[in-house]
Amino acid sequence: MTAALLKVFITGANGQLGAELANLSINGLDIKGLGRDGLDITSLEQCRHVISEYRPDVIIHCAAYTAVDKAESEPEEAFRINSEGTYNIAASAKECGAKLCYLSTDYVFDGQGKLPYEENDSTNPQSVYGKSKLAGELAVASLLSRYFIVRTSWVFGKYGHNFVHTMLKLANDQQSLKVVSDQIGSPTYSLDLAHFLLQLVQTENYGIYHASNTGSCSWYDFAQAIFKQRALSIKVEPCLTEEFPRPAPRPSYSVLNHGAIHRHGMSDLRPWKEALFHYLYERA
Repeated sequence: MTAALLKVFITGANGQLGAELANLSINGLDIKGLGRDGLDITSLEQCRHVISEYRPDVIIHCAAYTAVDKAESEPEEAFRINSEGTYNIAASAKECGAKLCYLSTDYVFDGQGKLPYEENDSTNPQSVYGKSKLAGELAVASLLSRYFIVRTSWVFGKYGHNFVHTMLKLANDQQSLKVVSDQIGSPTYSLDLAHFLLQLVQTENYGIYHASNTGSCSWYDFAQAIFKQRALSIKVEPCLTEEFPRPAPRPSYSVLNHGAIHRHGMSDLRPWKEALFHYLYERA
C-alpha cells in the first residue's frame, strides 16, 4: 500500500519563487500552484473556495505585493495584498486544517545593525513594503499555531525579474555602470530556497526562520561576481545609496542569521557564489 502524497498548495505561482516551487517535481509531494489569474488573495470568499476544494496539507504563501518603491505611493494596495490577503490565506488554512508557510523579507528590519539579524530580533520596518509584510507576519501568527514564517533576501532565479537579469542586460547595453556598495545583504537563489521550503513544511518545527544563501556581500560585490563568472568585460564602479535616491528606503545591512535552521538540525543553503555559478551555468 503506497503512502498518500502530501498535498502542497502554492499561492503566487506565476511569481519568481512561486513558479520555482510550482514547477518542481519532488517524490512524495503533490504540488499545485495558482497565480493571480486563478486566485485573488484579497477575496476571502475565493480563498476559502479554492483552498477548501483542493484541501491541501500545506500552503506556501508566495503571493505578494513586491513593488518596493511603488508601495510608497500606494500603501493601501500594498497592505490590501500583503496584510489582508495574507489574513485571508491564513483564515482559509485554519478552516481546512493546513499548515501555512508565509514568505517574508529582510525589509522587516531597519538595517541599522552591524551583526546578522536573529529571528527574534526586534523588527522596525522603514518602508511601506516592509511594514505591510510585517503586518502579514502578525496576521499569520495571530490566527495559526501551525505556521512557518520564512524571511529571505535578494532573491534571484530563472523566473521573473531580478538583479542578475538586470546586470546581464546592462552588460549588453553599456560599457560601464555604477552599483551601490553600501548596502550589505545575502543573495538567495530561488531554486535553493524552494527546496529548503519543501523540506521545512514536511516537519513540525514551527516558527520564524531566516533563509538565504550563506555569506554576504554588497550589491557592488554581487555585480562583480556576476560579470566575473560570465567573463564579461564591463567597468563597474562602486557608489553610495545617496547617489541613487529611491522612494523607499533600503536597509543598509540586512544579513540574516540562520539560527533556527541550525537549531533544528536542517541543512543550510549553500554559499551564494556557488548558487550564482549554478544559476548562470543553467541559464547558459
